[in-house]
Amino acid sequence: MSDTPKFILGSGSPRRRELLAQIGVVADDIRAPDIDETPLKNELPRPYCTRITTTKAAAVQAQANDIVLCADTTVSLGRRILGKPVDADEATAFLRLLSGRRHKVITAVAVKRGDKMWQRDVQSTVRVKALSETEIAAYIATNDWQGKAGGYAIQGPAGAFIPWISGSFSAIVGLPLSETAGLLQAAGYPLYKDHT
Repeated sequence: MSDTPKFILGSGSPRRRELLAQIGVVADDIRAPDIDETPLKNELPRPYCTRITTTKAAAVQAQANDIVLCADTTVSLGRRILGKPVDADEATAFLRLLSGRRHKVITAVAVKRGDKMWQRDVQSTVRVKALSETEIAAYIATNDWQGKAGGYAIQGPAGAFIPWISGSFSAIVGLPLSETAGLLQAAGYPLYKDHT
């Protein structure tokens, strides 16, 4: 039996699987935890994102030697958290709020192995151009907003609405690769071992 730890991705996101594949990481198992993601009263976006991520990691069932990775992406406009829209009307309202403004995208990552947890968060700034009602309606019709924090995904059709970002593109998509690689190495994941 191999003493290589099992790598468990605590996320059902296909985007996170694709991003991990870019750095040669493939999950041995996917176990997306079911937790309550409701923000606490007056909770700010960055602490919220960190709390959700560490709560997810703690909720994933794993053996002591397994390495578990969880992440959460939160869109914030000032102190307001824009989560995953419940329907097309809320997605439309989010896009109207974001239109012509800059907002923050925070992605927190937690890696757990046994009783140890490593955690980082990355904050990026995104500018959305001024959107017409026609552009918003056409985007809503694609259904690409479903399951996306803030009601959009930069790597989908909404990429046409985003002329400028500052920060980590991969974090905006859902997993900051540079920080994630560092956390995995800290937890003992053999990230670059096959290539030496």
